[in-house]
Amino acid sequence: MGAFGIKDIFDILIVAFLLYYLYKMMKESGTINIFYGILAFILVWIVTSEIIDMRLMGSILDKFMSIGMLILVILFQDQIKRFLVELGSKKRWEFIGNFFHHSKVQTDAEQHKWIMPIVYACMNMSRSKTGALIVIQQSISLENYQKTGDQINADINSRLIENIFFKNSPLHDGALIISGNRLVSAGCILPVSHDTNIPRSMGLRHRSALGISQATDAAAIIVSEETGNISYAEHGKIRQNLSSTELEQVLSQLKTS
Repeated sequence: MGAFGIKDIFDILIVAFLLYYLYKMMKESGTINIFYGILAFILVWIVTSEIIDMRLMGSILDKFMSIGMLILVILFQDQIKRFLVELGSKKRWEFIGNFFHHSKVQTDAEQHKWIMPIVYACMNMSRSKTGALIVIQQSISLENYQKTGDQINADINSRLIENIFFKNSPLHDGALIISGNRLVSAGCILPVSHDTNIPRSMGLRHRSALGISQATDAAAIIVSEETGNISYAEHGKIRQNLSSTELEQVLSQLKTS
């Protein structure tokens, strides 16, 4: 047996990082129980095949392991796609570019220019109990979801946002997508979260907001048509009953593309 060296340390750290990232990704997508099931299966396989040396059971589990990767790719194609997109995103490698170029940081005035119209529109829709779903793109492209709606390509304007979600508007049932600090598409169809832990009080807008936050790194704002409450979804988690100040704070922390 060779000596334990630096290469082995890096090997362990990489595997630990991948397991942690897999755990985090599956927890956000509401499939954490499957992650535990996979770990349990691998543990049983190691015990029966390597430790106890049960030949029949070991050979059966070996067959399952040989096709396990294909099954995992089929089951978790959306999560794998998100992992690869995030791995290749500019945000993951921007620290390299910073050695050669100064990174562009949004000033308070630039943030105020696009954040406050959204906050004003959400507060007005909250008072009138107008249902709304607004999605804000970060590093992962939402182009596929933009194509499901009608293209707008307009500056962010509170009156325009309110008109889009007006109850008689043909676009009010879908999602409004914001990218590059512009209103790019409305009436968009989003993936719906199937997380069983979502309270029954949350409707389709909330499930769609959670779904897009699980499939991508986008953030979503929901205005409830029943209560007028404002909710915010990001990274597979949702915050409810936000005030105007709280909404402004979470939006100011976004890294929009």
